[in-house]
Amino acid sequence: MIRKISIGLFCVFFLVTLTACKLGVSHEPAPETVKNASTGFSNKALTIAVFEGAYGKSYWEEVVKRFEADYPGVRVNIIANPKIMDVIKPMNIAGNPPDFLYAPFTESTNMVRSMIGSRSFLDLTGLFDSPALGQDVPLKGIMMDGILDYARPYGDGKVYMAPNYVTTEGLWYNKALFKEKGWSPPRTWDEFWALGEAASSEGIALFTYPGVYPGYIGSMLWSSIASESGVAGIEAIMNYEKGSFGTPEVKRVLELFEKMADTGALMPGTVALNHTQAQSEFLKNKALFIPNGSWLEGEMKDISRAEGFEFGFLLTPTFEPDDPQFARISFEAMFIPEKAKNKELAMEFIKYQYRDDIIRLNAEKSTGVIAVRSGAELAKDSLPASVYDSATVFERGVQPFLFEWRVTPPTPFSINDEVFNPINTVMKGDMSVDQWIDHVEKTFARLRDLLDKVK
Repeated sequence: MIRKISIGLFCVFFLVTLTACKLGVSHEPAPETVKNASTGFSNKALTIAVFEGAYGKSYWEEVVKRFEADYPGVRVNIIANPKIMDVIKPMNIAGNPPDFLYAPFTESTNMVRSMIGSRSFLDLTGLFDSPALGQDVPLKGIMMDGILDYARPYGDGKVYMAPNYVTTEGLWYNKALFKEKGWSPPRTWDEFWALGEAASSEGIALFTYPGVYPGYIGSMLWSSIASESGVAGIEAIMNYEKGSFGTPEVKRVLELFEKMADTGALMPGTVALNHTQAQSEFLKNKALFIPNGSWLEGEMKDISRAEGFEFGFLLTPTFEPDDPQFARISFEAMFIPEKAKNKELAMEFIKYQYRDDIIRLNAEKSTGVIAVRSGAELAKDSLPASVYDSATVFERGVQPFLFEWRVTPPTPFSINDEVFNPINTVMKGDMSVDQWIDHVEKTFARLRDLLDKVK
């Protein structure tokens, strides 16, 4: 999954994303192109399974209606669930998986990563080499520059996943509260701690996170490490290199969490809260900051909050004012199971997702940005200001990076759990940072041994 992509490429990757439509890039297919294509499918029954998470399911319901209208005779069955991998597990075991799957890599069962590890998804290279709908360019030609490098998990140059939602991760705060109190968003960790003291006098905690799902901490942890050790340090960790999680730079970052525990900066009860609960408390001004991705505002749109609450996006602070700032980006993906019964129509359904009008529909229903060159601009009219702001930080010299663990054969444990679950223990004062490092380094050693056996 790992590619040695330079910082410069990452910057181009996002600048192209944000400016392409201004240069006149258009992907609108002629309606008759889609209509005429619809007659060539021998199997017109399609089953899709979609994760019902932060982006909801209303988009999928609407896009299915449009797809059926554009492809007469086609009927699409939707299976949507917050625990979609649990729902389709019996289907997979029976050798009758859905034809199309949308699920994030971070879903709780770890089944997506396991299916990647066991090579259970269809090779989509030919799909991305074929023309985009209604255009004379290949589908890969309209994708964000560099994104497909992360869709080739086996190092063989072949694409096995179709990127869709792309997000920016960092810290989130209430702009209205900061204006009311005269506070400025912190650029450095010293300013972060000083703000915590000011907030404490107002009865507000400095920080919270979903303790039940501590992996959300990754929204700030990896960018902090990148700022200290550069992309090279991040790549070493992603590849499980010996000692990579115990360098002085990494340890300095990990000690931030120990300091939160020691200074009482963490919102009481945090470790027992799931993501919705922690986010709800944040919306009530119980804590100044919460780590999350740019899906947060859309996910919490119907949840009660403090009067006048205004979402703000904050890059992870740095130790020194002139240290480079990084922001982790991530993408979710669409897949076709290798044993799917209707691969042909499933591939057409994936292509359909990248039409300009469908990308706009997606943004309208989900407030999500799709991983095409003009994705942010196509979605702009439907995006909350905080989402658009988070997508445009890269125009100001911030350096984006993707964090994806190196693919291994299936394991009885989750690497994310092994890295992030100890945070709660650290926050309770029951584990030191050195013990945390030792635990992760032992896990890395297990993964290196596993990879050595399959060489």
